[in-house]
Parts: sequence; structure tokens; C-alpha cells
Amino acid sequence: MSIIKVMIVDDHQVVLDGFVARLELEHDIDVVATASNGMEAIQTLKQFQPEVVLMDVSMPIMNGLEAAEQIKQLYPNIKVLMLTMHDNREYIMKVMQSGAMGYMLKDISSDKLIQAIKTVYQGSTYFCESVTHTLFMPAVVTAEKTVNPLSRREETILTFVAKGESSKKIAKILNISDRTVETHRQNIKHKLDLYSIAELTKYAVDHGLL
Repeated sequence: MSIIKVMIVDDHQVVLDGFVARLELEHDIDVVATASNGMEAIQTLKQFQPEVVLMDVSMPIMNGLEAAEQIKQLYPNIKVLMLTMHDNREYIMKVMQSGAMGYMLKDISSDKLIQAIKTVYQGSTYFCESVTHTLFMPAVVTAEKTVNPLSRREETILTFVAKGESSKKIAKILNISDRTVETHRQNIKHKLDLYSIAELTKYAVDHGLL
């Protein structure tokens, strides 16, 4: 197998450094570039011309779903391999609809990560075992599991958003950064596939958050 040129995209520097360090141990994989969000990745693709993009889903500025869709349109030969913490069926389907060739949870072993990169490079799709299990679970079971895909912190932030509070005020109330609030807001929108304040407010009301 020829050397596989890989770009890694993740907004957490420690995670990014860890992936780079692990992949540099492989003689047939070359990490040619890194980026901290989807927009930065797209801006540097032409220069470094990676063959596989290993990308986080949840990122500020431009998340992995949006970036994958643009990469698919601009560079159809580049294979996108997504990393996430979410394993519900609806979320998995959104990732695959974005044009990604693979879907892995962030707790994947390093050996499986290498296998995934090589699999999508060769043109095949790759799902880690837990994702495969989720995809092929009976629909009724999955539906029960994904009634509310939000974390407790995301529920809290959604409640404030539905009340009309600004990100700055929410950050002050929760004693977190504005950027963290914005990241949570983007994650909430993509998890629920709801993008207007009215839709988010209705969801909060329907699920007893208000």
C-alpha cells in the first residue's frame, strides 16, 4: 500500500496531538496537515491534498457535518472519516448523509483507528462495532433510546435559549466561556435538526424543559 496522506481536524489540541503522535508511528500513513475546525480544514485542503480527512463532528465555526458536505462537493475523491461521542441512529444517518465514508466513536482503539483509515482509503465504508450495533438494532428500541439526545448541560443551555437569553448571559450564569456556550448551541441544533429559536422553544416546551 502506498503512503496515505491524512489531515486531522479537531478543536481540542490535546486530542489532535494524540492522534498525530499515534499516526506518526505508522510507516504507511503521513499526517500532512491539521486543523481546528471545518472551515480551516477546507481552506487548507487544496494546499496539502490529503487523501483521508479524520474529523471531529462537534466543532465551533464550522462543524464536521457541514465540512463533510462541502468536501464532498469540492473534493469528491477525498475520504472523510468522522469521530464523535454520539452513537444514536439518527445522528449516524446524518453523518453518513453528509458524505462521510466512516463513523467512529472517540473511544476507538488505536489499532481500529488505523484499520478505519486504511479501509476508507481503499474506498470502503467503516463503522466501529458499537455504531454497527446501533444501526442494526430494532427501530423501536433505538427510538426509545433517542427520545432526547441532549446531555444534561445541553438541556440547561436549551432552556436558557428558549427563554431568549443571549450566549453571553448564559455563559455568565453558568460560569463558562462564551465559546463553550456557542459550541453547545451548535451541537443542540445539529442533534435536534432544529435551527430557529421558535423550533428550539417548541422542543423545550414539548419535552418539559420550560
